[in-house]
Order: sequence, then structure tokens, then C-alpha cells
Amino acid sequence: MTKSETYIATGKRVITEESVALSKLAESLSQGFVDAVDAILASKGRVIVSGIGKSGHIARKIAATLASTGTPAQFVHPAEASHGDLGMVTRADVVLAISNSGEAPELANLLAYTQRFNIPLIGLSSRPESTLMSQADIKLLIPALGEACGHGVVPTISTTMTLAMGDALCVALMEQRSFTAEHFRDFHPGGKLGAQLSRVRDLMHSGDSVPLVGEHTPMSDALLTISQKGFGVVGVLNNQGYLCGIVTDGDLRRHMSGLLEHTASEVMTLNPQTIGPDALAEEALSIMQARKITSVFVVDPAASKSVVGILHIHDCLRAGIV
Repeated sequence: MTKSETYIATGKRVITEESVALSKLAESLSQGFVDAVDAILASKGRVIVSGIGKSGHIARKIAATLASTGTPAQFVHPAEASHGDLGMVTRADVVLAISNSGEAPELANLLAYTQRFNIPLIGLSSRPESTLMSQADIKLLIPALGEACGHGVVPTISTTMTLAMGDALCVALMEQRSFTAEHFRDFHPGGKLGAQLSRVRDLMHSGDSVPLVGEHTPMSDALLTISQKGFGVVGVLNNQGYLCGIVTDGDLRRHMSGLLEHTASEVMTLNPQTIGPDALAEEALSIMQARKITSVFVVDPAASKSVVGILHIHDCLRAGIV
């Protein structure tokens, strides 16, 4: 076996063992998972997530995912908790303590604190007989399946299952809270996630910047509007003030001969592509790319499709939507 084949074989073995472990984890979910979700939903405070070492890294991620999906959460380092950070934990909170062995000594003071002040404690471990699980009010048990390193010492399978258990909790809570993409966007205004969840109304141009003319407007005036507004198109409104057509570069080329003798309605393309202000900007970009157009007019379906704005493909690209 070549070096490359050896590397790939090892990678496949690890991934396969972890995927098998995740299937067993899914099958093992029981009443403890239900109780954990109910306890967090009933809490008036936050979920305090804590762990040490690799479990601590996973705990940080779980806390971050909880917080970004509608469940207030905070990671508290167990060692720092013993030196004042226990003050972050209130009686209104729920504590989620993570330790694969269930015997991390750094968690001792945090566990004692939850008992002293009757703070609900959710334990997440692979050992039901451990100190953590014996003290926990609610037990989240992951199967003890060893590790993928071949020696049973490097956290791999155990951390993967712990992370998956945390994700399962987060999504279950998210669904119970009716957490939507709009809520998610509020917590993720920056980066690619924020861009993907931007609405058309967030990026569109409105008011006097929208290129619009009446259907009887001479093309000389329509050309002036196209030039002034800078979108390369002009929307055409009928007598009721609703969008009935659009004049594009292609329309201008097709009517090049005697163009200035025409009105906008004689040159325009009927029934142009439009989009609503509450649609995702990503959807608008997809439409523009599919139809090979650079702008789309935004109409309000609740107001007889009156024009409320225009979105240019460059607006999407500047926002990071690709």
C-alpha cells in the first residue's frame, strides 16, 4: 500500500467509525434528552455550558450555537469558575456540564454550586456511574464506544458524539421556540451568513433613485432617465401607476432605427421580472443570474404590485452574496 493509500485508508476508517457512533447515539436518545429540552425551555435565565480540555472546546461551540439560535447561553470555564466566575451563574440558569469520563476535578466546585443553590444540572458523559452523572438532575448519556485513534486515548469519537448531542439540543430548542431564518439573521448581521439572509428590502434602491417613466414618455426622456439613474434600464408605469414594462439595452438595440420617434410603451418589454421586498436577496441574485439580467424591480404584492425599489446585481455582490 502506498503512502497516499495509507493516509486515505486511515481517514476513511476514522470517518466510518465516527459515523457508526453517531448512528448509535441517535438510537440511544431517551427521556433524558426530553427532560433536558424541557428544563432549558422552562428556564428564565441562561444555559451555562462548562467543560475542560476537549470537552471545553465542544462546550464553547454548543454555547455559541445555543445563543445564535434563540437560547441565551454562556460558556463558563470550570477553573475560572472556582476563582470568581461562579458569580456569573444565577438561580434562574440551567447548567450543562460536559465530561466524557464524568470525573473532571475542575468541575467539582461548579457541581457543588448547583446543588447549593438548587440550580438544575444537566450532565453529559459516557459513564452513567461517574461523579458528574450521579449528581446531575438530568442525564445525557453518550455511548461508550472508545476512540478512533486506535489506542482509545485521543478524543475523537467521544467529542464527535458530544458535539452532535449539543447540536440536537440546539435544533430541538430552536424548533420549539419557532426560531426562523429572520431571527437567525438578527443574530448574524455580519459575514456570509448575514449576507445570505439579507432581504431584498435591505439592499434595494428606493425613492427618487428608482428609474421610472410613464408609458407615453418619449424615448428621448426615457433615455435621459436611464442615463441619470445609472441602472441601464428604466421601468415603465401604466396609467394606474403600476409596472407594465421595462426598457433595456436589448430593447434599445432592437429599435435603433427611429428610436427617438417612439414612446416608452412602444419600445418596452412587457411583464418584466419582479421580486417582492421580503424575498431573500440570494433569491433575487439567483433570478438575475438565471435570466442573465443585471437589475430587477421590486414590487409590493400587497399594494397592487406598485414599484417600491430596484435591486442591481452589484448590490448583491457588494453585500457578499455569491
